[in-house]
Parts: sequence; structure tokens; C-alpha cells
Amino acid sequence: MEKIGIIDLGSNSARLVIVNLFADGYFMVCDELKESVRLGQDMERDGFLKPQRVAETIKTLKMFRKLCDASGVNRIIAVATEAVRRAKNQRSFLDEIQATCGIKIKVLTAEEEATLVYRGVINSMDIPKGLILEIGGGATKIVYYNRRNMLNYATLPFGAVTLTGLFAGDGLKPEEQAKKIEEFFTEQLKTVEWLAEIEPETQMIGVGGSFRNLFKISKMVHKYPLDTVHNFNMPTEDFLHIYDMIKVLDIDKKKKIKGLSAQRADILPAALAIVKSFVRYLNMERFTISGSGLREGIMFNQAHPITLEKPISDVLNYSLTSLVKYYECDEKHVEHVVNLSIQLFKQLRVLHKYPRQYLKVLKVAAMMHDCGMRIKFYNHQRHSWYMILNSTLYGVTHREMVLAAFVAHCHKREEINPLDWARFKGLLTDDDLEVVRRLGVIVRIAESLDRSHSACVKGLNCDILGDSVIMKTEVEGDAGLEIRDALTAGAEFKKSFHKNLEIL
Repeated sequence: MEKIGIIDLGSNSARLVIVNLFADGYFMVCDELKESVRLGQDMERDGFLKPQRVAETIKTLKMFRKLCDASGVNRIIAVATEAVRRAKNQRSFLDEIQATCGIKIKVLTAEEEATLVYRGVINSMDIPKGLILEIGGGATKIVYYNRRNMLNYATLPFGAVTLTGLFAGDGLKPEEQAKKIEEFFTEQLKTVEWLAEIEPETQMIGVGGSFRNLFKISKMVHKYPLDTVHNFNMPTEDFLHIYDMIKVLDIDKKKKIKGLSAQRADILPAALAIVKSFVRYLNMERFTISGSGLREGIMFNQAHPITLEKPISDVLNYSLTSLVKYYECDEKHVEHVVNLSIQLFKQLRVLHKYPRQYLKVLKVAAMMHDCGMRIKFYNHQRHSWYMILNSTLYGVTHREMVLAAFVAHCHKREEINPLDWARFKGLLTDDDLEVVRRLGVIVRIAESLDRSHSACVKGLNCDILGDSVIMKTEVEGDAGLEIRDALTAGAEFKKSFHKNLEIL
């Protein structure tokens, strides 16, 4: 295993992420440090990075270096974006960092930056046609892709920090400043000619700290039950409600908003004004927030170099396999339980009548049903439930993730706590309870049919005769333990499918 440090030096903040690279192209973040350095502040006057900002950045990078050394980081990959890219004193700044911190920083071109943001998104989201809006401190990136190919990008040299500074003062009220930024940014969007060629059904994807803060505020406003920002879907109507609430407040009141970072309170209105002009200009009715961006693009490239040439084809399977390895599950057992679960789902379709979309839910539950044993064997289904809800899962909606967590919880003989179910009433319906119980029984039987982890049950063939399901097993060796254990699910099977269970 190799441990790397990734430093992202932006116009607003500097971030260090420490990542473990595992064999076979997988990775896991193990530490993070962030500081608001405002490197791009006051650059508009003369194009120079200011001495105070430079000193603050070097102080931060020294801290990053210390943490990397203490953590046993093998190598550091450091990149800088818009502020450093256009700074007239770029060379002296980079030389000073190299001399004082021992860190060599690569200044990304606009294309390199856009490509890394795209790679972070495309390798972690199952959205075939997307328009990415990444709001930085000193620039805003727009990336258009279709069929997992990056088609166009644009970098507008205005971000949350620069626009805040540009429209500060003049005696304007906060809402007047916001309106001016909206109008100004809309004019900038008109210069991006290819935006007029965006195909219908293209989904907007928001990337960056301002979108993460937007999620936190929305979570507080709507009492959203998950802490997962990645793949959070926000209707434009909900966004406009939050924006209208924030844009009229002075800075002291903004800092008191729950979910809003105090370090970002002064620049968030400008970022939200950018979002407002973007969704209005392109008539977007909703957008999805990505927790992955530039840094994750670097992580994918380092852990899985093939992503330099083409995206990961199955982002869900990739993230699930990463978690199975990280939680040290029995990989062969997991694979066999997944295969048996899928066979059962397909052969019982005449009874449950669920569409193929539910196979995704079943796969997540089957692959992670035993991950809770990393905490404790007893009641591990309860721990698996929690871990699915709080793990980094790519390629699934929040609803699918919650359903999978409850299915994994049901793979043992335990009823769902009504209070736990009630927490997710905004994502689930009453009808979903039957879905969860049925899929839970499927995973339970599949796990039982590999009780000895020997894969002796190779396949299944289900016949539905009258009031019974006759499950014929294809075995190699003695499967007495497996069949006996699977039959203990008979009562739950009859309750869920209204059929007796026989296994031969």
C-alpha cells in the first residue's frame, strides 16, 4: 500500500487530502486538512499575489508538510489553480514554496483543471449526460460531457472571491449586490457559445465548497436524514428559497446560519448568484451535487491509471469493491452471495414483479451485508445498516442507498425499528417496506446457501407450484449445512411472498 498526499491550492482555500492507494486500483481517504487562505484576494488591482496572502499560504503549506511527514506519506502531489495561474509573481511564489516547504507545485492549465474535475465526476456518478458547474474562488469552470466523453469546457475568470470583491462597496444592499452579480455572470455565460448546443435531458452537476455548503443548509432547512452530499438532488425551487433567504442578510447574520461555514459566509452569496444565473440561463429545473471534483480526479488517476484514458465503466461496482476490500470482507463469499441473490431475484420475479432497477439495491445490500462484522459479529446486520448509510457509494441515488441499508439490516431475523424507518419518510414510502422485506429474505437465503463459504451451491432453479416455491439447488459436494440454514428463512419467506419454501 502506498500513501500519498494531494494538495489543492485554490483561490479561496488550500486543502490537503491523504489517501491510501491499495492494490488493483482502489483507494481510500484517511485524513484531510483545510485552511482558508484567500490567495486570490485583491489580485484584481494589479495581478500580483499579495504578501499577506503569500505568507498565510506558506504557513498553511508548512502545516500540510508536517502532517504528511507525521502520517508517513510517500509522495506529495501539489497543484495550483486560477489565482496562481494568472499571478504575475507566480515564479517567485512557487520558488519560495519549494525553498521553505520542500513542496513542488504544478500550476494546472485551464484544460487540465477542467479535465480533472470531469474525471472526479465521471468516475463517481452514474449520469450519462451532464453539465458540470464548478465554482472556485477565482474562476468558474463549466464542463459538458455526453456518453462519458468530455465534449466542451469553459473557464470564466470570475469566482466567489473575485466577484465578492468586484461588487463590494458602492453602498449597495446585500440583495442589490447579488442582483448585480447575477446580471454580470449571465453576460459572461453568453460568451460561451457552445452552451446553446446542450442537448435536452442534460443534467446539471454542482461541484465545489459552495455546493457542499448549500447541501448543509438544505439539510438543516428540510431536516434531511442523510449526511451524504454526493448525489444529493436539489430542485431549483428549493435552491431559490435558500438563495432568497441568504442574499438579503448582512455578514453577521449569515455567519449564524446553521450549516454555513463561517469562513465562507462572506463569499457564499456570490457563489449562489452564479448558480442562480446558471439555472435560469439554461432553464434547469434541478441539479445534483457531486462530492467529487478535482482532488478525486487526481485520486482516480493515481490509483487507477487507466482513468487517464477512459472512465471507469461501472462506478457502483468499483466503489463497492473498494469498500469490500477496505472492510476486509471475504471477497469470494461476497461475490457468491451476490450471484445467488441475483439468480433468486430473477427467478422469483413472477411473484415480486419488481423492475430491474431494484437489482442495484439488491447488489449493494448483498455486497455489504457482512461489512458490519468489522465492528462486531453480534448484531452485525445493524452495523452494516449504519455503514451503508455512511460509506462512500458511487452510482446510486440516496433513496437506493437507504433501501439497500434496510435490506442488509433484514438479512438476519430482525424486524425493522419503526423509528429508524420513520427517519427516512421523505425518501421512502409505505410500499417500500414490503420491498425491503422481500429483498432482505433473498439476501438471507443467498447467504445461507454459502454458509460454509465454500461455494458448494453453484446455482438455483425455482419452480412455483400452487402455494409453494420449490428451490432446486445445483451442488458440488455436501450442501447439507447450506440447505438446512436456508430453510430457517421459511417463515419470513412465506410472510413476504405468501408461499411455502422447499429446498432440494
